[in-house]
Amino acid sequence: MLCFSGTGESTSIQINRGISSSKVVKMSKEKTQWKEFLEAASVLQYVLSVIFLAVACYVLTAYLMFTSLWPLCALYFVWLVMDWQTPEKGGRKRRFVRKWRVWEHFRDFFPVKLVKTAELNPNKNYIFGYHPHGIVCAGAFSCFSTESCGFAEAFPGVRPSLATLAGLFKIPFFREYMMSAGLCPVSKPSLVHLLSKSGKGNAVVIVIGGAAESLSSSPGVHTILVKQRKGFVRMALECGADLVPVYSFGENELFKQVIFSQGSLSRKLQDLFKNIMGFAPCLFVGERFVLLPYRTPITTVVGSPISVPKHLIPTEEEVNHYHRLYIEALSKLFHEHKVKYGLSESHKLEII
Repeated sequence: MLCFSGTGESTSIQINRGISSSKVVKMSKEKTQWKEFLEAASVLQYVLSVIFLAVACYVLTAYLMFTSLWPLCALYFVWLVMDWQTPEKGGRKRRFVRKWRVWEHFRDFFPVKLVKTAELNPNKNYIFGYHPHGIVCAGAFSCFSTESCGFAEAFPGVRPSLATLAGLFKIPFFREYMMSAGLCPVSKPSLVHLLSKSGKGNAVVIVIGGAAESLSSSPGVHTILVKQRKGFVRMALECGADLVPVYSFGENELFKQVIFSQGSLSRKLQDLFKNIMGFAPCLFVGERFVLLPYRTPITTVVGSPISVPKHLIPTEEEVNHYHRLYIEALSKLFHEHKVKYGLSESHKLEII
């Protein structure tokens, strides 16, 4: 189900692919055990992939080098050297991977819903700022790296690319899987290519708070890191890409995390690991089997674009100006939709 909702000039339409709302509710209540199993399995494989697949690819590569298949590995490494720059040149997005049926089961587990509040001009490029990070960015992946939530229908002519750690694209085999789903490195060459050298209608999705924000992820908590993060605004100015705030209600509710206080030894160790490896070692637990998240609805709301001019060498004043506009728009987006998507009127958005 895809929902368009908003105020002012935005529309309020529900698309259920020909199925009425009452029937959708009835069907959701009548899930078979097999359907529930498929949903749980699809989510579990995603979580395991986020946590372990990169390491597994390293181990598999090392193992194959000591087997009779080592010539294939050698050929792959030769090809890898030749293909090294591909992730920063748009990658190799495969539509059939983004449309795998497994992603529909993934969406239905929570479920995940994409909400549109404004039109996006396909003749422009965009930087989507996604908040909050959560533990595994389930909403961001479902909405922007798969077709399960109907992004192409909601925003015709706009092609999303979810940006993630550049180091992950150096991992044998793992890089191929990520590129096929449309992920790209969150590096300057990659972003410049997508926003300046790949035509119009490109939307790069950046999880602004990154690994540091994941350490604050916990049910009932709405803390985002953005005040000191201005690189995405500078990039928007350099490329003339409009800024679009995105808030995903429910992302922080998927897991319960052990939150260590600032200054504690455990938090210092987490920060040290994050600075070295690029991601944070969160201690979390889900509803079942530790790694299976709670079945909490995730509603990803895409806000209105902020028009940004193209300045190849933006001044600090310009960066600060559009950064301030972005924070104001993000805060407005959160407060306009929080009650509709499960929060109380008293819930605050803490921006640090």
